[in-house]
Amino acid sequence: MATAFVTGATGFIGSQVALHLLRNGWRVRALKRPKSLAPYLEDADIEWRMGDIRYLEQVQAAMSGSEVVFHVAADYRLWVRNPEELYETNVTGTINVMRAAFLRRVERVVYTSSVGALGLRTDGKPADETTPVRLEDMIGHYKRSKFLAEREVERFLAQGLPVVMVHPSTPVGPGDLKPTPTGKIIVDFLNRRMPAYVDTGLNLIHVSDVAEGHLLALERGRIGQKYILGNQNLTLAEIFRLLEKVSRIPAPHYRLPYRPILFLAYLGKALSRLTGREPFIPYEGVKMARKFMFFDASKAVRELHLPQTSVEGALAEAVAWYRDHGYAPT
Repeated sequence: MATAFVTGATGFIGSQVALHLLRNGWRVRALKRPKSLAPYLEDADIEWRMGDIRYLEQVQAAMSGSEVVFHVAADYRLWVRNPEELYETNVTGTINVMRAAFLRRVERVVYTSSVGALGLRTDGKPADETTPVRLEDMIGHYKRSKFLAEREVERFLAQGLPVVMVHPSTPVGPGDLKPTPTGKIIVDFLNRRMPAYVDTGLNLIHVSDVAEGHLLALERGRIGQKYILGNQNLTLAEIFRLLEKVSRIPAPHYRLPYRPILFLAYLGKALSRLTGREPFIPYEGVKMARKFMFFDASKAVRELHLPQTSVEGALAEAVAWYRDHGYAPT
């Protein structure tokens, strides 16, 4: 039985990747910080290794004896009091995982990037893996850190590390414990804290399909290639209408104008610097919303055979899971 080393297995996508590996006959060794919890995987047969991707020696020790690596770990926050934390995890941590994999001569690495590190088209059409992008296009520290991390991965690729990169769009489904910024939108909707919406759009995909896409990238992905793991492009209004359908909670009908919301978010950002508390409206999130995050996942569907599970079904599963676990009233 071959061993797969997984970072980020306590997170939303990483936990699903670990479960999919187990179901497909892999031995899973996962890196976990001492204080991190993994309730979604408490019954899973995982070999946990204590460590932190910010420290190379800990990564090397934990990775020993593994044939393949899935680097899923990332700090996904749209607001953080100390932005350096994002770069330490997303950039330095990625360098450490790639260096350890290079030194251990693993057979293959699947690196989890993000569509946030890709370019967007100016004509409103869905972007793909080849859409031009620059660091200047990145809004906020999360996107910048993922963009810079991807450049580091490419540097190791040029040195001979066999890497395949996957770019999940917006995963939804059960198990989003924190929750992520996307999950928080659903939780706020379920708690009737979404009286209005902004005119933006996202590409949604079932988190299980994202996990399956990681394994397919390992098996079928071409070294050095990028694959967008996405499914359906939807406006935020359309997402809320689907949530209304599966939750029976009325969707908001009032569309907020962009500039006043941006101004309120800017004031919230300034206040957060003084209080150290997360703003109710993240400034970077509002700036991102100005563009529709629409993507074309046809390359992954064509080359990897990426599954395309119903997005409505994924939202229904997410709603049921949040309710069952006390995030929202039943």
